[in-house]
Amino acid sequence: MPDPASLQGAQAELTGIGKSFGAARALEAVSLRIARGSIHALVGENGAGKSTLGKILAGVIAPDQGQFLLDGEPAHFHSPREAIARGIVLIAQELSLVPALPVAENVFLGTEPRRAGFLRRRALHRRYEEMAGSVGFDLPADTPAGRLRVADQQKVEIMRALSRDARLIVMDEPTAALSRPDVARLHEVVRRLARDVTTVVLVSHSLREVLDLAGQVTILRDGRVVRTAAAAEETEESLVNAMLGRSVGATFPAKQPPPADAPAVLSGEVTVRAGEIVGLAGLVGAGRSELAHDLFGRPHRSLARGIAMIPESRKEQGLLLGRSVTENVSLASLAQLSRFGLVRPRAERKAVARVLEQATVTGAGQAAPASTLSGGNQQKLLFARCLLARPRLLIADEPTRGVDVGAKRAIYELLVELAADGLGVLLISSDVEEILGLAHRVLVMRLGKITAELTGDDMTEAAILAAAFDATERDAL
Repeated sequence: MPDPASLQGAQAELTGIGKSFGAARALEAVSLRIARGSIHALVGENGAGKSTLGKILAGVIAPDQGQFLLDGEPAHFHSPREAIARGIVLIAQELSLVPALPVAENVFLGTEPRRAGFLRRRALHRRYEEMAGSVGFDLPADTPAGRLRVADQQKVEIMRALSRDARLIVMDEPTAALSRPDVARLHEVVRRLARDVTTVVLVSHSLREVLDLAGQVTILRDGRVVRTAAAAEETEESLVNAMLGRSVGATFPAKQPPPADAPAVLSGEVTVRAGEIVGLAGLVGAGRSELAHDLFGRPHRSLARGIAMIPESRKEQGLLLGRSVTENVSLASLAQLSRFGLVRPRAERKAVARVLEQATVTGAGQAAPASTLSGGNQQKLLFARCLLARPRLLIADEPTRGVDVGAKRAIYELLVELAADGLGVLLISSDVEEILGLAHRVLVMRLGKITAELTGDDMTEAAILAAAFDATERDAL
C-alpha cells in the first residue's frame, strides 16, 4: 500500500463540514484530508456521523456548510451520478439492487454493453465473468438478485462499485454480511486497489478490520472529529475509548449457566433449555438462517407458542421504518393491548415505554419513525418487540450485525440477562468470538446439516472452523 505521506497532496479534503437533519446535528465542523491511494477508515458509534460523511463524499447528500475539495478543486455534488462522473462511488449499508434483474445486469447497471439500444448479453456475461473472477466471488450471472441471500446481495453491490473504475470508493460496512473467506477475498481486493492508487474510505464497526487494512483512521464522536491518526499507532482499546469517551470494559458479560434441571423450550434436531444460550455457527450458506426460519415457522402460530425471532436483516425483514417506534414495538403484541378489537393507546404507550427502557433504546420519542434511529437503536427495537411478547424462546439471527461496540455490549448484556431470567436463546452469528463469548453450547452447521456439538473446553475457534469446513476447504485456508 502506498505511504500516504509519499503521495502528492490530498485527493479529497473537507474543511468545516456541517450537516443537520431537522433539529438533529449529524456533523459539526468536520475537517480531514484523505490521501490519494490510501485506505482511510472512519470509526465511531452509530449516530457519530460516519455514514453521513461518506454520503457527502459520494454525492448522496449535500453538506449545509463547509468546503469539499477534490483534487484541489471545489466539488459540489447534487446527486450520486455527479459524484460517479468525478470517479467517486459508494458501497452503502442499504442495498440498492433491482431484485428482478439478473446479477450481471445489477453489477453493470447503467453501464451495460449495448448496440443500437439493445443489451449485448454475450459481452455482458464476458465482462461479468472477468469481474467475478478478479474479486473471487462465485455468483451465477443469470440469477435474479432478489433471490440471493443478504450476504450474496452485498457481493453484488461490491462488484457494481468496482465495475465503475472509480478513483475513490466509499465502503460503508462492506463486510458486515460476509463470511470469513469472503472477507479475506475483499480485503485483498481493497489492498490491490490501494496499490493501484485507488483511494478507499472504509466505514466499519470491525475495529480489527480497520487496524488490519487502514493506513489512517479518523475517529468521530457526536458528529465531531476526535482525532485522525496512523492506524499503526492505535489499538482496539484506544479506538473504543476515543469513540465512546470512556472504557467499555470486558467485551462479553460473564456467563451464567442454566440450572441443571432446566426444561427444554425447544426439542428436536436443535434443543434449547430454559436459561441456555445455544450458539449456531457455520459459514454463510450453511443453512443457519434457513433453519431459524423453519423453526420459527408461521409468525402468529410461533408467537402463540412462545417463540420470537430477531431476523438477519432488520430493514428487510424486521422493521417498518416509516412507522413509529411505538408501532414497531407493539406489532407482535396488539392482541394483548387491545379491547374489543381496538388498541388501548395508553396501555400501549406504557407497555412500550417499559420495554424500550429494558432494551436501552435511546435517540427518539415513541412517536418518531423508526428510520430516525441509529442502526444500534433500530436493532434494539427488535429486542424491545420480543420483550413485549414475553416469549420462552428467542431466535436471534446475527443480532449485532451493523452495530457499534457500545450497542454490541448492550445487546450482549441483554441476551445474558434474558437467559438468566429463564429465556432460551438460539444465537446465530458469523462472528466466532461472539458465539464463544456468549454461548453455553455450540452447534455447527455445514451444507444444511449440523456437523458438530461443542461444549466446555471443546468450544474453541479451531473446533468450530474444523466442523464448518471440510478438509479441502481447511487446507485452502
